[in-house]
Amino acid sequence: MITRDFYIRDVNTVAPELLGKLLIHETPEGVASGMIVEVESYAGPDDKGAHSYGNRQTERTKIQYGMGGFAYIFTIYGMYDCFNAVVNMPMKPEAILVRALEPVDGIELMKRRRKTENAVSLCNGPGKLCGALGITKEQYGYDLCSPPLFIKSYQDVPKEQIMVSPRINIDYAEECKDYLWRYFIKGNPFVSKTAKKYREKYMPYETLKSNV
Repeated sequence: MITRDFYIRDVNTVAPELLGKLLIHETPEGVASGMIVEVESYAGPDDKGAHSYGNRQTERTKIQYGMGGFAYIFTIYGMYDCFNAVVNMPMKPEAILVRALEPVDGIELMKRRRKTENAVSLCNGPGKLCGALGITKEQYGYDLCSPPLFIKSYQDVPKEQIMVSPRINIDYAEECKDYLWRYFIKGNPFVSKTAKKYREKYMPYETLKSNV
């Protein structure tokens, strides 16, 4: 499985490298896992899209201020849980939102949890994947370097297969909403569906890196 050293780096170094990794959750119901196909970086305290923007330290964000490699889980719209991997060193509160998975293990269990037979829609959104893998706020703070909730190597994703775009639905973040900090695998059918305004700004990761 992925060791601590992987996580204690800059958020935009780690995020594209999470693509192709396997997110696994072992529960009494069984094991469910999926290959990570889409992520977003949140680089507070200077990132207006991040929960830790302005160095906000609350009960919700406190895990981000520790060592990387732990689970940060929050709820949106009062009903959907979202899984994030904390990265970087203590007092550098950065996190990566996992937005979509390609189901691998425990697909029948995922279908029961999500009450659908459609494999494509099982995990193609942050709330969906948490529902499918049985991830809730109970797993807040779990160490991602050991079971029951952890990430391990699975497939190598060539750099030319990685695309970037602005992050989804963070219009409140002012100029930060346009940062190209969403990373996803080109052509993968399990990536979440996005509005045209995001698709128009898709760019190859390699092009982005060459312009930095």
